[in-house]
Amino acid sequence: MIHILYATKTMSLNASSGFSSVWRSGMQRMKSGNRGIVLLLVSMFLFSGCQLGKHYTRPQLDLPATLQDSVQADSLAMADSTSIADYAWEQLYPDTLLQGLIRKTLAYNKDMLMAAARVKELAAMKRIDFANMFPQIGAKVYLERERENYGGNHKSNSDQFDLKGVASWELDLWGNLRWARDKSLADFMGSIENQRALQMSLIAQVAQAYFELVSLDNELAIVKQTVEARRESLHLVRLRYEGGLISEIPFRQAQVELSKTVTLVPDLERKITLKENELAFLTGEYPHAITRAQQSTDVPLPENLPVGLPSALLERRPDVRQAEQELIAANASVGVAFTNLFPRIALTAAAGSESGELSDILKSPYHLLTANILQPIFAMGKNRAMLKAKKAAYERATYAYEKAVLNAFKDAYNAIAEFNKIKEIYDTRLRLEQSAKTTLDLAQLQYVNGAIGYMDLLDAQRTYFDAQLSLSYAVRDKQITMVNLYKALGGGWK
Repeated sequence: MIHILYATKTMSLNASSGFSSVWRSGMQRMKSGNRGIVLLLVSMFLFSGCQLGKHYTRPQLDLPATLQDSVQADSLAMADSTSIADYAWEQLYPDTLLQGLIRKTLAYNKDMLMAAARVKELAAMKRIDFANMFPQIGAKVYLERERENYGGNHKSNSDQFDLKGVASWELDLWGNLRWARDKSLADFMGSIENQRALQMSLIAQVAQAYFELVSLDNELAIVKQTVEARRESLHLVRLRYEGGLISEIPFRQAQVELSKTVTLVPDLERKITLKENELAFLTGEYPHAITRAQQSTDVPLPENLPVGLPSALLERRPDVRQAEQELIAANASVGVAFTNLFPRIALTAAAGSESGELSDILKSPYHLLTANILQPIFAMGKNRAMLKAKKAAYERATYAYEKAVLNAFKDAYNAIAEFNKIKEIYDTRLRLEQSAKTTLDLAQLQYVNGAIGYMDLLDAQRTYFDAQLSLSYAVRDKQITMVNLYKALGGGWK
């Protein structure tokens, strides 16, 4: 450590001279005897504009030309900057009950509240690193009452009273403080992107859970309708069995089918309750019943869906933006570690009064100016090891950013593939349900007329029941497909 010190103490000035005369006197002495120190400090101030280290540049990424391949391009709009992610989530989810749940989630969800608190925390931390770049001014009041008695016969008082103003300033010669400021700014921006990513994810979670709950209601309605049909079939079979027209096997089989279908009711009711509890938790509330609409018979999907350009996906996905901010922060940490290899200069100035008697405190001016050049002479390579560690952390953050980009494109491609196939899946299941209904109506008529046996009727009932459930799943999947596509393209956080 190199320590440069200039200090004067006088005890003879009048109190009326004040601090201004003390300061002028001290400056005159500095000009005459320590001009070199002043010139050194001025030159250090002029050189404080450097910021050594490598500034951040976004990694080069070999992005795909489009967000869809030639097979998928038929059902998607031509590649341009327009994307469904630009739509507000209210446009994508017109159900007012669902909108209410989403708004409640964004306002009261605990993860959202924690993310908002984290943003506030890092905003304050950013302010601290910004303030460190400027002089710090404080005051010191020191009172000491001390009585000494060496040998038992030499009583004396050794009191001290100090009243001082202190200013300190670390010169940012190499950019150490600015790198710290850049890191805190990147951390702050990363927390904002994390909040946006969480909002995007929560909107998707609420929408998906809502559609799944509506689908479960529809499944329960189908099961209850099937239970009534099974009871009617059992009644007909019983009449035929008791009349001696059929054997006992069809009668027992009808009982089994009714019992098997009835067991589905409590299981679906359990799933409905759990799904309601999940939605209540997302909205930040205790478990309660959720008001929802009925499942529509069909969910229309747009013929051509704009997905946007690959490069725009990096800007629309807040999780990718968060990963980049973390990379920027890691780069700034490398800058801090690198500039820690160089000397750091801190200036300290103090002016005030210092006296052994409280009554003479204003008659005893005091001022002090120090410059400290701080740098460990021997630290067993600690600073260089820290620099290597931060470079490795930056390398890891680079891979994390690249992984986030890959994950974003994987999500987008998967969502687009689902979108292109879900309409075909729904159409085939709709035709299956219609065919199964026609077959069941014909089978019931033939069974009543005795043209077919009960097992043939039972096969038709099973086929229609499965087709109804399959169609209900297809409707739910169409809704969830839009949810996943909207989220994968980065929609829902603006």
